Amino acid sequence: MIAPRIVPCLDVRDGRVVKGVQFSNLRDAGDPVELAAAYEAQGADELVILDVSATPEGRANATETIAAVRGVLSIPLTVGGGVRAVEDGARLLNAGADKIGINTAAVLRPQLLHDLAQRFGSQCVVLALDAARTAGAIDRGNSDWEVVTRSGTQRTGRCAVDWAAQAVELGAGEILATSWDQDGTRAGYDLELLSALRKRVPVPVIASGGASSAGDLAKGLEAGADAVLAASIFHDEETTVSAIKQELLTMGIGVRP
Repeated sequence: MIAPRIVPCLDVRDGRVVKGVQFSNLRDAGDPVELAAAYEAQGADELVILDVSATPEGRANATETIAAVRGVLSIPLTVGGGVRAVEDGARLLNAGADKIGINTAAVLRPQLLHDLAQRFGSQCVVLALDAARTAGAIDRGNSDWEVVTRSGTQRTGRCAVDWAAQAVELGAGEILATSWDQDGTRAGYDLELLSALRKRVPVPVIASGGASSAGDLAKGLEAGADAVLAASIFHDEETTVSAIKQELLTMGIGVRP
């Protein structure tokens, strides 16, 4: 059995790490290079960097930040934000990313997932799925969540679980599932969403949105996640990756050294 991954996330805007609630009211949380180095030293298994303003501002991801982080990092790095074409993915990989996260552009043009997988391999393609609970507006199938895009500002009406399954068929090799409702709330992951995704997709699922403790991470893994992502609890120095791993071990959950 493959041990789960603990993944700190850096939401970056204008070269600084930011954090908010439900993708808004962002506050400064530090320097991405310093935080990346600290999290690797603490035992992080991977790192995710999301340029949260690239898509809303209609620009490409700021690759200078990616290159600077890569300079201090040896663990796998996923980068998302502003990917609209295969060339954007190539630019991120050349800057130091190991995997490419894509959300809005894939929703608008699903073929892009196939094109990225054909060029770089499915192992490099991560669907960044932002999902919000519906209010009963969608009356079909498994429709308890809908896809949101443009950093949470646009609801699409598309069933999130169906979209995840389609994305895998097109070539996505991993799903980064962020609950819009839980993001930044510290109320724990959306466990029902994780369970629904686990039943539909054969690829790894990363849980994101709402973690506040090792207990939350454990519940996310029990719900079916292969990796658990957190941000605020690390940025605010409430705990460390190594402390979280030790707590998970005491709960009987095997983690990577």
